Amino acid sequence: MPEVEGIRDDERLRRLEAITDTALSRLAVADLLDELLDRVRDLLDVDTAAILLVDVHARQLVATAAKGLEEEVRQGFRVSIGRGFAGRIAQTRQPLAISDLTPDDVVNPILVDKGIRSLLGVPMLAGDDVVGVLHIGSLTHRVFTPDDIHLLRLVADRASIAGQIRSIKLDQAAALALQRSLLPTKLPGIPGVDLAARYVPGHDFGIGGDWYDVFALPSGWLGVVIGDVSGHGLGSAVVMGRVRSALRAYALVCDDPAAALTLLDRKVHHFETGNLTTALYGMISPDRSTIHLSLAGHLPPILVAPGCPAVLPEIPVGPPLGIGRPSMARTTTVIDFPPGAVLVCYTDGLVEHRGEIIDVGIERLAAAARPDDAETVCTTIMAHIGTEQPTDDIALLAVRRLAAPTDGNAAL
Repeated sequence: MPEVEGIRDDERLRRLEAITDTALSRLAVADLLDELLDRVRDLLDVDTAAILLVDVHARQLVATAAKGLEEEVRQGFRVSIGRGFAGRIAQTRQPLAISDLTPDDVVNPILVDKGIRSLLGVPMLAGDDVVGVLHIGSLTHRVFTPDDIHLLRLVADRASIAGQIRSIKLDQAAALALQRSLLPTKLPGIPGVDLAARYVPGHDFGIGGDWYDVFALPSGWLGVVIGDVSGHGLGSAVVMGRVRSALRAYALVCDDPAAALTLLDRKVHHFETGNLTTALYGMISPDRSTIHLSLAGHLPPILVAPGCPAVLPEIPVGPPLGIGRPSMARTTTVIDFPPGAVLVCYTDGLVEHRGEIIDVGIERLAAAARPDDAETVCTTIMAHIGTEQPTDDIALLAVRRLAAPTDGNAAL
């Protein structure tokens, strides 16, 4: 009899490995999770199966896929790590079996309402990290064996890979959506200036905390922004989107860049704690002859005018947003913006290179800047930095004052 049982277990493992390996090779993540749960219910002869993935920021488990417990997913069930059946598994990183379930064993009433008598759950691991919990349930009394635990661990290994793929795909999709909405490839048409920009990610997500922005204000002034939220990926992009929107709002009520950055600093201190943010905010006058600039921990822009070498205007650099005291005074510097001149704004990924001081990168950028149309300026600069994949995000914005400025619009 033991020999027959051994053959049956080997067959179960062979069937499971075959279906999961085939599914993983297709990388159809949503279908894979459903297929895994169907397969484990069949192989272990149970009534329910569910996967809860870790939300790292909230330190919670989120119901992601289920068979026999679909309500968990539809209701968006969440449980803190350490609480309830799944939460205890995530905290201890060990399997947990309950032969006679009571309401005190769980925090999700759905499990009791379904009439589940016995539960078995195992952690889903990726290296040293817990990425989720996989559990199965039986409507009849069941004593789960070591072989059951072994088999469920095997399924959890496959599910961990699928869960990671799913999280990456979701983050990439969300990041790309943010990129399209916050970093438009086509800048607005603004009288009196020529605009161009570049964004190059330094990582796989396609977007991070770097951003640029150009907007016309009701007064006729033109707002120019470039900034950098620390970090990479979706988290930084989300903070970047909030900071960008807040600065646009403050620009409508402030006629001074330093005042707008002061309000933005208070916002970052209060709502974005722990996110280091730098920003340059400039306001170009309605006649386009001057630029009012304020820097919050950001690198100074480069200005290049016809017949003149590129220069870094002397602009005091205030502290980054979210650092120090929110009430610290910030200053605005006014610089001339002659016809044909180009203002080049950038983030540190453009000028920082491993093994050299940042001044070398800034000098290289200044040498590449020319008083040409904005698109040519960006193309020349990006070609000048080399062909290596950047290790940090790059944002670049070029603003050129047209040689025939719309000075008559000064009263707009």
